[in-house]
Amino acid sequence: MEDLFYTIDSFEFPADVQIIRGKLESEGIPVFLKDENTLNSDPLISYAIGGVKLRVYSKHKERALEIYNEIRAYAVDNRGNPIICPNCKSKKSEGYYVRKGIFLKLFPFFEKRKYKCLSCGMISRPN
Repeated sequence: MEDLFYTIDSFEFPADVQIIRGKLESEGIPVFLKDENTLNSDPLISYAIGGVKLRVYSKHKERALEIYNEIRAYAVDNRGNPIICPNCKSKKSEGYYVRKGIFLKLFPFFEKRKYKCLSCGMISRPN
């Protein structure tokens, strides 16, 4: 059954996935949201279960990823410029958080900001 579906990404809250879901469905790709109802009833357990998983049939994987990568938001600095990877110079990075320990899980805003390059996977800090 797992090979029937492909998980595109997971989102912290059910509302975060709705725009992408609408876009994929408008392109004729059936979308399935795993754990959406669970988080609608108790949003505080999002970290424990890994958020809402956006899933599509495996046969639609390539097209769904293409659409998702066109509309997803990439990390930008305070001036609105894209974060550039120091390794491969890609402009496709996203926020990266480890949240090790109970303190950072309770107060995630104390964790130093880091970014993960979606092209090469390097984790870096802004200057």
